[in-house]
Amino acid sequence: MDSKKLTLSNGAPYFEHQDSQTVGPRGPVLLQDFILQENLAHFVRERIPERIVHAKGTGAYGTFTVTHDISQYTKAKLFSKIGNSCRMFARFSTVGGEKGSADTARDPRGFALKFYTEDGNWDLVGNNTPVFFIKDAKKFPDFIHTQKRVPKTNLKSATMMWDFWSHNPESLHQVLILMSDRGTPYGYRHMHGFGSHTFSMINAQNERVWVKFHFITKQGIKNFTDAEAVKMAGENPDFAQEDLCNAIENGDFPKWTMYIQVMTEEQAKDFRWNPFDITKVWFHDDFPMIEVGEMELNEVPVNYFAHVEQSAFSPSSLINGISFSPDKMLQGRLFSYPDAHRYRVGVNAHQLEVNRCPFAVNNYQRDGFMADSSQYQDKPNYFPNSFDEIKPDPAYKNYEYELDSAHVANYNRNENDDDHYTQPGLLYTKAMTAEDREHLISNIVGSMRGITGPKKDEIINRQLCHFFRTNIELGMKVASQLNINIDANMMNHSK
Repeated sequence: MDSKKLTLSNGAPYFEHQDSQTVGPRGPVLLQDFILQENLAHFVRERIPERIVHAKGTGAYGTFTVTHDISQYTKAKLFSKIGNSCRMFARFSTVGGEKGSADTARDPRGFALKFYTEDGNWDLVGNNTPVFFIKDAKKFPDFIHTQKRVPKTNLKSATMMWDFWSHNPESLHQVLILMSDRGTPYGYRHMHGFGSHTFSMINAQNERVWVKFHFITKQGIKNFTDAEAVKMAGENPDFAQEDLCNAIENGDFPKWTMYIQVMTEEQAKDFRWNPFDITKVWFHDDFPMIEVGEMELNEVPVNYFAHVEQSAFSPSSLINGISFSPDKMLQGRLFSYPDAHRYRVGVNAHQLEVNRCPFAVNNYQRDGFMADSSQYQDKPNYFPNSFDEIKPDPAYKNYEYELDSAHVANYNRNENDDDHYTQPGLLYTKAMTAEDREHLISNIVGSMRGITGPKKDEIINRQLCHFFRTNIELGMKVASQLNINIDANMMNHSK
Protein backbone atom coordinates (compact mmCIF):
# COMPACT_ATOMS: atom_id res chain seq x y z
CA MET A 1 0.00 0.00 0.00
CA ASP A 2 1.31 3.41 -0.96
CA SER A 3 2.11 5.61 2.01
CA LYS A 4 0.39 8.99 2.44
CA LYS A 5 2.45 12.19 2.38
CA LEU A 6 2.50 14.34 5.51
CA THR A 7 0.97 17.74 4.55
CA LEU A 8 0.08 21.15 5.89
CA SER A 9 -3.53 22.30 6.04
CA ASN A 10 -3.26 23.63 2.49
CA GLY A 11 -2.23 20.16 1.27
CA ALA A 12 1.43 21.00 0.72
CA PRO A 13 3.69 18.08 1.72
CA TYR A 14 6.46 18.70 4.24
CA PHE A 15 9.13 16.68 6.00
CA GLU A 16 10.30 18.37 9.20
CA HIS A 17 7.54 17.68 11.74
CA GLN A 18 9.70 17.11 14.83
CA ASP A 19 12.50 19.67 14.71
CA SER A 20 12.12 23.45 14.54
CA GLN A 21 14.20 25.56 12.18
CA THR A 22 16.98 27.23 14.19
CA VAL A 23 20.13 29.28 13.73
CA GLY A 24 22.64 26.52 14.37
CA PRO A 25 21.95 23.40 16.47
CA ARG A 26 21.60 25.43 19.68
CA GLY A 27 20.47 28.74 18.24
CA PRO A 28 17.13 30.60 18.46
CA VAL A 29 14.07 29.46 16.50
CA LEU A 30 13.35 31.31 13.26
CA LEU A 31 10.06 33.12 12.78
CA GLN A 32 10.01 31.84 9.21
CA ASP A 33 9.33 28.26 10.40
CA PHE A 34 5.71 28.41 9.25
CA ILE A 35 5.24 24.68 9.93
CA LEU A 36 5.91 25.33 13.61
CA GLN A 37 3.56 28.34 13.47
CA GLU A 38 0.72 26.40 11.89
CA ASN A 39 0.96 23.48 14.31
CA LEU A 40 1.11 25.68 17.42
CA ALA A 41 -1.53 28.13 16.20
CA HIS A 42 -3.98 25.34 15.51
CA PHE A 43 -3.16 23.62 18.79
CA VAL A 44 -4.08 26.64 20.94
CA ARG A 45 -7.39 26.91 19.11
CA GLU A 46 -8.40 23.26 19.33
CA ARG A 47 -11.01 23.82 22.00
CA ILE A 48 -14.30 25.62 21.72
CA PRO A 49 -15.97 27.29 24.69
CA GLU A 50 -17.19 24.78 27.23
CA ARG A 51 -20.93 24.43 27.69
CA ILE A 52 -22.12 26.54 30.65
CA VAL A 53 -24.25 23.58 31.73
CA HIS A 54 -24.02 19.96 30.61
CA ALA A 55 -20.29 20.33 29.95
CA LYS A 56 -19.35 16.75 30.93
CA GLY A 57 -21.01 14.19 28.72
CA THR A 58 -20.85 11.38 26.23
CA GLY A 59 -22.83 10.41 23.15
CA ALA A 60 -23.68 7.68 20.70
CA TYR A 61 -25.54 7.11 17.46
CA GLY A 62 -28.41 4.70 17.13
CA THR A 63 -31.81 3.96 15.66
CA PHE A 64 -35.34 4.84 16.66
CA THR A 65 -38.14 2.54 15.46
CA VAL A 66 -41.88 3.11 15.71
CA THR A 67 -43.64 0.12 17.28
CA HIS A 68 -47.12 1.53 17.95
CA ASP A 69 -49.48 3.75 15.98
CA ILE A 70 -49.96 7.30 17.33
CA SER A 71 -51.02 8.90 14.04
CA GLN A 72 -54.31 9.88 15.68
CA TYR A 73 -52.32 12.42 17.69
CA THR A 74 -49.68 13.65 15.23
CA LYS A 75 -49.14 14.13 11.52
CA ALA A 76 -45.37 13.83 11.95
CA LYS A 77 -44.14 11.58 9.13
CA LEU A 78 -41.89 9.67 11.52
CA PHE A 79 -44.97 8.37 13.35
CA SER A 80 -47.15 7.80 10.26
CA LYS A 81 -46.91 4.01 10.45
CA ILE A 82 -45.53 1.17 12.52
CA GLY A 83 -42.06 0.14 11.38
CA ASN A 84 -40.85 3.62 10.46
CA SER A 85 -37.33 4.25 11.68
CA CYS A 86 -34.66 6.91 11.61
CA ARG A 87 -31.06 7.36 12.61
CA MET A 88 -30.55 9.31 15.82
CA PHE A 89 -27.89 10.70 18.12
CA ALA A 90 -28.02 10.82 21.92
CA ARG A 91 -25.91 12.86 24.33
CA PHE A 92 -25.96 12.21 28.07
CA SER A 93 -24.39 14.55 30.58
CA THR A 94 -24.13 15.87 34.09
CA VAL A 95 -25.48 19.40 34.51
CA GLY A 96 -23.50 21.53 36.93
CA GLY A 97 -19.95 20.19 36.68
CA GLU A 98 -17.16 21.26 34.40
CA LYS A 99 -15.89 19.17 31.50
CA GLY A 100 -13.40 17.33 33.71
CA SER A 101 -15.78 16.68 36.62
CA ALA A 102 -16.84 13.26 37.84
CA ASP A 103 -19.59 11.33 36.09
CA THR A 104 -21.01 10.17 39.43
CA ALA A 105 -21.56 13.63 40.97
CA ARG A 106 -24.96 14.25 42.58
CA ASP A 107 -26.66 16.06 39.76
CA PRO A 108 -29.49 15.70 37.27
CA ARG A 109 -28.45 14.08 34.01
CA GLY A 110 -29.01 15.52 30.57
CA PHE A 111 -30.84 13.25 28.13
CA ALA A 112 -30.65 14.96 24.73
CA LEU A 113 -31.87 13.21 21.59
CA LYS A 114 -31.58 14.18 17.93
CA PHE A 115 -33.78 12.33 15.42
CA TYR A 116 -32.73 12.66 11.75
CA THR A 117 -36.15 12.58 10.04
CA GLU A 118 -37.20 13.24 6.45
CA ASP A 119 -39.00 16.37 7.66
CA GLY A 120 -35.90 17.74 9.36
CA ASN A 121 -34.03 17.10 12.59
CA TRP A 122 -36.12 16.79 15.74
CA ASP A 123 -34.35 17.50 19.02
CA LEU A 124 -35.84 16.34 22.29
CA VAL A 125 -33.64 18.00 24.90
CA GLY A 126 -34.56 16.53 28.26
CA ASN A 127 -33.24 15.21 31.56
CA ASN A 128 -33.41 12.00 33.55
CA THR A 129 -36.08 13.62 35.73
CA PRO A 130 -39.67 14.48 34.77
CA VAL A 131 -39.56 17.85 36.57
CA PHE A 132 -37.17 20.79 37.03
CA PHE A 133 -36.13 23.21 39.79
CA ILE A 134 -37.82 26.34 38.43
CA LYS A 135 -40.80 27.12 36.24
CA ASP A 136 -39.74 30.41 34.56
CA ALA A 137 -36.63 30.80 32.36
CA LYS A 138 -35.99 34.27 33.76
CA LYS A 139 -34.79 32.52 36.92
CA PHE A 140 -32.44 30.15 35.10
CA PRO A 141 -29.17 32.17 35.23
CA ASP A 142 -29.60 32.77 38.96
CA PHE A 143 -30.34 29.13 39.63
CA ILE A 144 -27.35 27.89 37.63
CA HIS A 145 -25.05 30.36 39.41
CA THR A 146 -25.94 28.63 42.69
CA GLN A 147 -24.89 25.28 41.22
CA LYS A 148 -21.52 26.62 40.08
CA ARG A 149 -18.80 28.30 42.10
CA VAL A 150 -18.55 31.14 44.61
CA PRO A 151 -17.03 34.21 42.92
CA LYS A 152 -14.44 34.76 45.71
CA THR A 153 -13.09 31.26 46.31
CA ASN A 154 -14.16 29.43 43.12
CA LEU A 155 -15.49 26.64 45.34
CA LYS A 156 -18.86 24.91 45.25
CA SER A 157 -21.18 26.04 48.03
CA ALA A 158 -23.96 24.17 49.84
CA THR A 159 -24.92 27.53 51.33
CA MET A 160 -25.67 29.00 47.89
CA MET A 161 -27.69 25.97 46.81
CA TRP A 162 -29.86 25.69 49.89
CA ASP A 163 -30.30 29.45 50.17
CA PHE A 164 -31.76 29.53 46.65
CA TRP A 165 -33.88 26.41 47.15
CA SER A 166 -35.23 27.67 50.48
CA HIS A 167 -36.29 30.92 48.77
CA ASN A 168 -37.93 28.99 45.92
CA PRO A 169 -40.17 26.17 47.17
CA GLU A 170 -41.13 25.41 43.55
CA SER A 171 -37.76 23.60 43.44
CA LEU A 172 -38.77 21.12 46.16
CA HIS A 173 -40.00 18.34 43.86
CA GLN A 174 -36.74 18.24 41.92
CA VAL A 175 -34.66 18.67 45.09
CA LEU A 176 -36.16 15.50 46.60
CA ILE A 177 -35.36 13.58 43.40
CA LEU A 178 -31.83 15.01 43.32
CA MET A 179 -31.19 14.12 46.96
CA SER A 180 -32.48 10.57 46.49
CA ASP A 181 -30.37 7.82 44.92
CA ARG A 182 -31.80 8.92 41.56
CA GLY A 183 -29.36 11.84 41.87
CA THR A 184 -26.46 9.41 41.41
CA PRO A 185 -27.45 7.01 38.60
CA TYR A 186 -25.26 4.02 37.76
CA GLY A 187 -24.03 5.36 34.46
CA TYR A 188 -26.31 6.46 31.65
CA ARG A 189 -27.72 3.11 30.56
CA HIS A 190 -29.68 2.53 33.77
CA MET A 191 -31.75 5.71 33.92
CA HIS A 192 -34.99 6.90 32.37
CA GLY A 193 -35.19 9.96 30.13
CA PHE A 194 -37.91 12.59 29.99
CA GLY A 195 -38.83 15.45 27.69
CA SER A 196 -39.95 17.01 31.01
CA HIS A 197 -41.79 19.88 29.35
CA THR A 198 -45.31 19.73 28.04
CA PHE A 199 -45.25 19.69 24.24
CA SER A 200 -48.08 19.58 21.71
CA MET A 201 -48.99 17.26 18.89
CA ILE A 202 -51.12 18.23 15.91
CA ASN A 203 -52.77 15.58 13.75
CA ALA A 204 -53.85 15.52 10.10
CA GLN A 205 -57.22 16.97 11.06
CA ASN A 206 -55.44 19.96 12.63
CA GLU A 207 -56.45 18.87 16.13
CA ARG A 208 -54.08 19.56 19.00
CA VAL A 209 -53.31 17.63 22.17
CA TRP A 210 -50.74 18.19 24.90
CA VAL A 211 -48.08 15.51 25.41
CA LYS A 212 -45.19 14.51 27.64
CA PHE A 213 -42.37 12.25 26.43
CA HIS A 214 -40.88 9.39 28.45
CA PHE A 215 -37.98 7.05 27.65
CA ILE A 216 -37.97 4.04 29.94
CA THR A 217 -34.70 2.13 30.17
CA LYS A 218 -34.84 -1.53 29.20
CA GLN A 219 -31.68 -2.14 31.25
CA GLY A 220 -33.55 -1.50 34.49
CA ILE A 221 -33.05 1.33 36.96
CA LYS A 222 -29.77 1.14 38.86
CA ASN A 223 -28.30 3.82 41.12
CA PHE A 224 -25.25 4.39 43.26
CA THR A 225 -25.63 5.12 46.93
CA ASP A 226 -24.00 8.36 47.98
CA ALA A 227 -20.98 6.53 49.38
CA GLU A 228 -20.60 4.42 46.22
CA ALA A 229 -20.85 7.52 44.00
CA VAL A 230 -18.18 9.36 46.01
CA LYS A 231 -15.89 6.32 45.88
CA MET A 232 -16.33 5.92 42.13
CA ALA A 233 -15.63 9.62 41.56
CA GLY A 234 -12.14 8.98 42.90
CA GLU A 235 -11.59 5.63 41.22
CA ASN A 236 -12.97 6.43 37.78
CA PRO A 237 -14.40 9.91 37.18
CA ASP A 238 -15.29 8.83 33.62
CA PHE A 239 -17.30 5.81 34.76
CA ALA A 240 -20.51 6.63 32.90
CA GLN A 241 -18.77 7.34 29.62
CA GLU A 242 -16.68 4.18 29.89
CA ASP A 243 -19.73 2.10 30.77
CA LEU A 244 -21.68 3.31 27.74
CA CYS A 245 -18.81 2.96 25.28
CA ASN A 246 -17.84 -0.50 26.51
CA ALA A 247 -21.43 -1.75 26.33
CA ILE A 248 -21.82 -0.60 22.72
CA GLU A 249 -18.40 -1.84 21.61
CA ASN A 250 -19.26 -5.25 23.14
CA GLY A 251 -22.55 -5.43 21.24
CA ASP A 252 -24.66 -4.93 24.35
CA PHE A 253 -26.68 -2.13 22.76
CA PRO A 254 -28.66 -0.13 25.35
CA LYS A 255 -32.33 0.39 24.62
CA TRP A 256 -35.15 2.58 25.84
CA THR A 257 -38.89 2.37 25.18
CA MET A 258 -40.55 5.64 24.23
CA TYR A 259 -43.94 6.47 25.71
CA ILE A 260 -46.16 9.52 25.61
CA GLN A 261 -48.82 10.86 27.93
CA VAL A 262 -51.67 12.67 26.22
CA MET A 263 -53.91 15.40 27.64
CA THR A 264 -56.70 17.04 25.68
CA GLU A 265 -57.21 20.79 25.70
CA GLU A 266 -60.42 20.29 27.66
CA GLN A 267 -58.65 18.17 30.26
CA ALA A 268 -55.97 20.84 30.55
CA LYS A 269 -58.56 23.42 31.53
CA ASP A 270 -59.74 21.27 34.45
CA PHE A 271 -56.37 19.89 35.58
CA ARG A 272 -55.63 20.41 39.27
CA TRP A 273 -52.34 22.11 38.50
CA ASN A 274 -51.08 24.21 35.64
CA PRO A 275 -50.41 21.47 33.04
CA PHE A 276 -47.53 23.53 31.61
CA ASP A 277 -45.69 23.81 34.93
CA ILE A 278 -42.43 21.85 34.63
CA THR A 279 -42.19 21.44 38.41
CA LYS A 280 -45.25 19.13 38.27
CA VAL A 281 -45.94 15.70 36.76
CA TRP A 282 -49.08 14.25 35.23
CA PHE A 283 -50.23 11.22 37.21
CA HIS A 284 -50.12 8.02 35.22
CA ASP A 285 -53.50 6.93 36.57
CA ASP A 286 -55.09 10.01 35.01
CA PHE A 287 -52.98 10.11 31.84
CA PRO A 288 -51.75 6.58 31.05
CA MET A 289 -48.46 5.84 29.34
CA ILE A 290 -48.92 5.13 25.62
CA GLU A 291 -46.15 3.09 24.01
CA VAL A 292 -44.66 4.58 20.84
CA GLY A 293 -41.33 3.02 19.88
CA GLU A 294 -37.85 1.86 20.77
CA MET A 295 -34.54 3.68 20.82
CA GLU A 296 -31.32 1.67 20.47
CA LEU A 297 -27.79 3.06 20.69
CA ASN A 298 -25.37 0.99 18.64
CA GLU A 299 -22.50 3.17 17.40
CA VAL A 300 -19.77 5.03 19.28
CA PRO A 301 -18.77 8.16 17.32
CA VAL A 302 -15.39 7.89 15.61
CA ASN A 303 -14.27 11.24 17.05
CA TYR A 304 -15.50 12.58 20.40
CA PHE A 305 -14.82 16.26 19.70
CA ALA A 306 -16.38 16.32 16.24
CA HIS A 307 -19.53 14.47 17.21
CA VAL A 308 -20.14 14.81 20.95
CA GLU A 309 -18.48 18.11 21.85
CA GLN A 310 -19.75 19.91 18.75
CA SER A 311 -23.24 18.42 18.89
CA ALA A 312 -25.90 21.08 19.32
CA PHE A 313 -29.45 20.42 20.51
CA SER A 314 -32.35 22.83 20.79
CA PRO A 315 -36.02 22.44 21.78
CA SER A 316 -36.77 24.76 18.86
CA SER A 317 -35.71 21.99 16.45
CA LEU A 318 -39.20 20.62 15.93
CA ILE A 319 -40.88 18.80 13.07
CA ASN A 320 -44.29 19.16 11.52
CA GLY A 321 -46.86 17.58 13.85
CA ILE A 322 -44.89 18.27 17.06
CA SER A 323 -44.84 21.72 18.61
CA PHE A 324 -44.35 23.64 21.84
CA SER A 325 -46.67 24.71 24.66
CA PRO A 326 -47.05 27.74 26.96
CA ASP A 327 -44.54 26.17 29.38
CA LYS A 328 -42.54 29.26 30.45
CA MET A 329 -39.28 27.33 30.83
CA LEU A 330 -39.70 25.80 27.37
CA GLN A 331 -40.49 29.19 25.84
CA GLY A 332 -37.21 30.57 27.20
CA ARG A 333 -35.22 27.59 25.95
CA LEU A 334 -36.55 28.05 22.41
CA PHE A 335 -34.31 31.13 22.18
CA SER A 336 -31.46 30.47 24.58
CA TYR A 337 -30.34 27.09 23.23
CA PRO A 338 -29.78 28.07 19.59
CA ASP A 339 -28.23 31.31 20.83
CA ALA A 340 -25.77 29.30 22.96
CA HIS A 341 -24.81 27.18 19.94
CA ARG A 342 -24.24 30.26 17.75
CA TYR A 343 -21.83 31.53 20.41
CA ARG A 344 -20.15 28.25 21.31
CA VAL A 345 -19.83 26.47 17.95
CA GLY A 346 -20.73 29.17 15.44
CA VAL A 347 -23.58 30.36 13.28
CA ASN A 348 -23.03 27.42 10.90
CA ALA A 349 -23.01 24.73 13.59
CA HIS A 350 -25.93 23.09 11.77
CA GLN A 351 -23.61 22.27 8.85
CA LEU A 352 -21.41 19.98 10.97
CA GLU A 353 -21.98 16.27 10.43
CA VAL A 354 -23.54 15.53 13.82
CA ASN A 355 -25.99 18.44 13.52
CA ARG A 356 -26.69 18.32 9.79
CA CYS A 357 -30.03 17.13 8.49
CA PRO A 358 -29.17 14.26 6.09
CA PHE A 359 -32.15 15.08 3.92
CA ALA A 360 -32.88 18.23 1.91
CA VAL A 361 -32.00 21.60 3.45
CA ASN A 362 -33.19 24.54 1.34
CA ASN A 363 -32.90 28.04 2.74
CA TYR A 364 -31.32 31.45 2.19
CA GLN A 365 -28.84 31.47 5.04
CA ARG A 366 -25.37 32.28 3.77
CA ASP A 367 -21.85 33.01 4.92
CA GLY A 368 -20.65 33.49 8.50
CA PHE A 369 -17.74 31.65 10.13
CA MET A 370 -16.97 28.23 8.62
CA ALA A 371 -19.59 28.53 5.90
CA ASP A 372 -19.70 25.58 3.52
CA SER A 373 -21.04 26.48 0.09
CA SER A 374 -21.17 22.92 -1.25
CA GLN A 375 -24.90 22.89 -0.51
CA TYR A 376 -25.98 26.15 -2.10
CA GLN A 377 -23.01 27.04 -4.37
CA ASP A 378 -24.05 30.10 -6.43
CA LYS A 379 -27.79 29.83 -5.82
CA PRO A 380 -29.72 33.02 -4.93
CA ASN A 381 -29.58 34.16 -1.31
CA TYR A 382 -32.95 35.91 -1.36
CA PHE A 383 -36.63 35.03 -1.61
CA PRO A 384 -38.68 35.25 -3.75
CA ASN A 385 -36.49 34.91 -6.83
CA SER A 386 -36.79 33.84 -10.47
CA PHE A 387 -34.07 31.19 -10.48
CA ASP A 388 -34.51 28.40 -7.96
CA GLU A 389 -37.39 25.98 -7.47
CA ILE A 390 -37.84 26.39 -3.69
CA LYS A 391 -41.52 26.82 -2.86
CA PRO A 392 -43.11 27.11 0.60
CA ASP A 393 -45.41 24.13 1.15
CA PRO A 394 -48.78 25.12 2.71
CA ALA A 395 -49.01 21.65 4.29
CA TYR A 396 -46.45 22.91 6.82
CA LYS A 397 -48.34 26.03 7.92
CA ASN A 398 -48.18 26.72 11.65
CA TYR A 399 -51.04 25.56 13.80
CA GLU A 400 -53.39 28.49 14.39
CA TYR A 401 -55.02 28.99 17.76
CA GLU A 402 -56.62 31.54 20.07
CA LEU A 403 -54.95 32.63 23.29
CA ASP A 404 -56.86 32.68 26.57
CA SER A 405 -55.98 36.32 27.20
CA ALA A 406 -54.76 39.33 25.27
CA HIS A 407 -53.57 41.09 28.40
CA VAL A 408 -49.77 41.46 28.60
CA ALA A 409 -48.13 41.67 32.03
CA ASN A 410 -45.39 40.16 34.20
CA TYR A 411 -47.61 37.60 35.88
CA ASN A 412 -46.51 36.11 39.20
CA ARG A 413 -45.60 32.56 38.22
CA ASN A 414 -46.98 31.23 41.54
CA GLU A 415 -50.25 33.17 41.69
CA ASN A 416 -53.06 30.62 42.03
CA ASP A 417 -50.39 27.99 41.36
CA ASP A 418 -48.48 27.76 44.64
CA ASP A 419 -48.99 24.12 45.60
CA HIS A 420 -45.32 23.15 45.77
CA TYR A 421 -45.84 20.42 48.35
CA THR A 422 -48.48 17.86 47.31
CA GLN A 423 -46.47 16.17 44.57
CA PRO A 424 -43.17 16.08 46.53
CA GLY A 425 -45.16 14.64 49.45
CA LEU A 426 -46.58 11.90 47.23
CA LEU A 427 -43.10 11.23 45.87
CA TYR A 428 -41.89 10.69 49.44
CA THR A 429 -44.80 8.57 50.68
CA LYS A 430 -45.91 6.67 47.56
CA ALA A 431 -43.01 6.43 45.12
CA MET A 432 -40.15 5.86 47.56
CA THR A 433 -39.44 2.71 49.53
CA ALA A 434 -38.37 2.82 53.17
CA GLU A 435 -34.75 2.44 52.02
CA ASP A 436 -35.20 5.23 49.46
CA ARG A 437 -36.51 7.54 52.20
CA GLU A 438 -33.63 6.63 54.51
CA HIS A 439 -31.06 7.44 51.81
CA LEU A 440 -32.90 10.64 50.86
CA ILE A 441 -32.79 11.97 54.42
CA SER A 442 -29.14 10.98 54.85
CA ASN A 443 -28.20 12.76 51.60
CA ILE A 444 -30.19 15.89 52.51
CA VAL A 445 -28.60 16.06 55.94
CA GLY A 446 -25.11 15.47 54.53
CA SER A 447 -25.59 18.30 52.05
CA MET A 448 -27.22 20.75 54.48
CA ARG A 449 -24.40 20.26 56.98
CA GLY A 450 -22.30 22.14 54.45
CA ILE A 451 -24.35 25.33 54.99
CA THR A 452 -22.15 27.91 56.69
CA GLY A 453 -22.00 31.61 57.50
CA PRO A 454 -24.10 34.13 59.43
CA LYS A 455 -27.31 33.13 57.62
CA LYS A 456 -26.88 29.41 58.33
CA ASP A 457 -29.76 29.07 60.81
CA GLU A 458 -32.08 31.23 58.71
CA ILE A 459 -31.48 29.15 55.58
CA ILE A 460 -31.85 25.82 57.40
CA ASN A 461 -35.04 26.86 59.19
CA ARG A 462 -36.59 28.21 55.99
CA GLN A 463 -35.85 24.95 54.18
CA LEU A 464 -37.14 22.89 57.11
CA CYS A 465 -40.47 24.72 56.83
CA HIS A 466 -40.74 23.42 53.27
CA PHE A 467 -39.91 19.88 54.37
CA PHE A 468 -42.55 19.96 57.11
CA ARG A 469 -45.17 21.16 54.64
CA THR A 470 -44.18 18.30 52.36
CA ASN A 471 -44.30 15.59 55.02
CA ILE A 472 -44.09 15.82 58.81
CA GLU A 473 -41.91 12.72 59.06
CA LEU A 474 -39.47 14.09 56.48
CA GLY A 475 -39.16 17.39 58.33
CA MET A 476 -38.76 15.75 61.72
CA LYS A 477 -36.05 13.35 60.61
CA VAL A 478 -34.03 16.02 58.79
CA ALA A 479 -34.33 18.40 61.76
CA SER A 480 -33.43 15.69 64.25
CA GLN A 481 -30.30 14.63 62.36
CA LEU A 482 -29.24 18.27 62.00
CA ASN A 483 -29.75 18.68 65.78
CA ILE A 484 -32.31 21.44 65.22
CA ASN A 485 -34.84 22.21 67.94
CA ILE A 486 -38.28 21.96 66.39
CA ASP A 487 -40.34 25.14 66.41
CA ALA A 488 -44.06 24.51 66.16
CA ASN A 489 -44.26 27.30 63.59
CA MET A 490 -42.24 25.16 61.22
CA MET A 491 -44.85 22.43 61.19
CA ASN A 492 -47.77 24.84 61.01
CA HIS A 493 -46.30 27.10 58.40
CA SER A 494 -49.23 28.57 56.48
CA LYS A 495 -49.40 29.31 52.82
